[in-house]
Amino acid sequence: MNIQQGATQAPVTGGALLQALFDAMPGRAAFLDVELRYRYVNREFLLALGATEDCVIGKFVEDVLGAQAASLYKAAIQNLSANAPQRLRRFVDDASGARWIEEELRPFTRGGVMQGVVCVARPLADAEQQCESDRLELLESHRTREAIHAAVFDSALDCIVVIDAQGRVVEFNPAASATFGYSREHAIGRTVAELIVPVEMREHHNSGLERFRAGGPASVIGRRVELEAMCADGSRIPVELAITAVGSGPSALFTAHLRDLRPAREAQTQIERQREALYQNEKLAALGSLLAGVAHELNNPLSIVIGQALMLREAAQSHASFDKHFEEFAERGAKIETAANRCARIVKVFLAMARQREAERGRVEIPDLVERVLELLSYGLRTAGIEVTKDVPADLPPLLADSDQLHQVLLNLVVNAKQALEAQPAPRRISIVARADQAAQTLDLHISDNGPGVPDAIRSRIFDPFFTTKPQGVGTGIGLAVSRGLIESHAGSLTLEPPQPGAGAVFAIRLPIDAVSIENGAVAENTATEAQRIKQRRALIVDDEVEIAGLLGEILRRLGFDCEIATSGDHAKQAIAARPADLILCDIRMPNGDGPAFYDWLSVEHPQLTNRIAFVTGDVLGPGADRFIARSGCPIIEKPFTPEDIRLVTDLLCDDAAA
Repeated sequence: MNIQQGATQAPVTGGALLQALFDAMPGRAAFLDVELRYRYVNREFLLALGATEDCVIGKFVEDVLGAQAASLYKAAIQNLSANAPQRLRRFVDDASGARWIEEELRPFTRGGVMQGVVCVARPLADAEQQCESDRLELLESHRTREAIHAAVFDSALDCIVVIDAQGRVVEFNPAASATFGYSREHAIGRTVAELIVPVEMREHHNSGLERFRAGGPASVIGRRVELEAMCADGSRIPVELAITAVGSGPSALFTAHLRDLRPAREAQTQIERQREALYQNEKLAALGSLLAGVAHELNNPLSIVIGQALMLREAAQSHASFDKHFEEFAERGAKIETAANRCARIVKVFLAMARQREAERGRVEIPDLVERVLELLSYGLRTAGIEVTKDVPADLPPLLADSDQLHQVLLNLVVNAKQALEAQPAPRRISIVARADQAAQTLDLHISDNGPGVPDAIRSRIFDPFFTTKPQGVGTGIGLAVSRGLIESHAGSLTLEPPQPGAGAVFAIRLPIDAVSIENGAVAENTATEAQRIKQRRALIVDDEVEIAGLLGEILRRLGFDCEIATSGDHAKQAIAARPADLILCDIRMPNGDGPAFYDWLSVEHPQLTNRIAFVTGDVLGPGADRFIARSGCPIIEKPFTPEDIRLVTDLLCDDAAA
């Protein structure tokens, strides 16, 4: 029969009979040609679709049942054979309701050539539908689990590497690619040993795999271990490894979770550095408190030694013309004064280093600053056999800067040079050269040594906080970082100069020359030379150290003051109540009424005297003293003092009071 003819043409043989047979078949029945066009369909088919014969006959499956059904039909027809009909299950929702159906497709051939396909469909029983639903639900659940697994695998922060029992990589997640430098395509199929296991550990790795395949114990499975792994560029990184085995024998799979430990170790190092910095700050704070007490105890006797030596020298010089022995006494007094002044300067340097305060700009003479630094370090430099050469012209312009901070920077650089030279053979040299560039209005200071210099590998890091090449306990790694910060706060720069053949490290400081510094200096000098005339006035000295009070009284009497001494704040109140003073010099720390308490009493009882008082102290590090000085705004005379210090303060207070 010719099955290619349309529905309006009579079949070649028994068309009516064939249609009757189709209508009698249970379930849906249809005949499709090889192009998947409907040629015959039974009533059940039309009833199920709720369609007429004109809407189906001659139409393609895709037009009648949809693209998904057409795709299933095409796949089934490709596998048809006379002895192997194809069955497929479809879920339909048509005029007969929503249900599962099973279709059987059998070929219709003539002369060995397939002419079409007979399709018979029947609904599945409830049990069959439930099984099919369960199967699809299970399949969907499996697909969901696979999607979740893929999402977790791809988004994991740790490296995940899956290998088979032969050690070949079967999965390599994005984190592993980012960490080790291999793409997933490059890693799949290669052995994990050649990718990330260091050469010296590969034999141990391979023997462990072989032992596990043979049923032996595993040394690392189920444990967390820290070891080194190798990256694509050959570098080594620390990792934490945890391995889980799935299955056993030749079909086993191993999932390795590897965590890059570099961030954790860098964080731990940073914590240790911060802990060390905190420890150093605590030590500095303790040192500051200790220095406050030491300075107070030293400055009192130093003030007496300096003052008495100065007056001894002046008295001896006045009698030297009458007796040559007085000239010798004057020289001895000058030597005592020089030594005591050196002690006083050293104490002041320590105090300046221990103070943690805001910058105080003033006139700074670089030659004097260099001398004070070298004087402080003279003993250590001399015993280390280090020769220091200076080329610092005396006529360098002054700077408007914080003297203590510049002193700290210069001290750090010279100490670093000294430490770099200690392991070097003689001769050991440090050079300090200063020059003023008038055109650029800058002052340049170079500190160099003939040591080993700074290696190229670390030149870019030496100014990083806490970076140091010194042994444990020798350095903190903050000296250069702090020094650069201090210089930059003065609008300057601190740099490491390029290496020179045969030379060590060369550090260059560049600071701006401010014309205001010169003007301020000139005003200060003029002020210091004016108002030499002091009328006979009354001065009250308040100090529990009798010798200090006596020395102050002697200096003030030479300046024309009538002096009275009070040994405590309470005693001073009685003296002021009896007779007001033109000038008050008061110690800060005293028993039976200290300086701040006395000042507060003056503010209430005699407020006009609060601008005639100056405080003499050997301790300005204590928080109480520091806050009081800032609150009162009164002049401060730091021990040990000189007669010139006292004269300048008296000029200031008496002129202010007269104004």
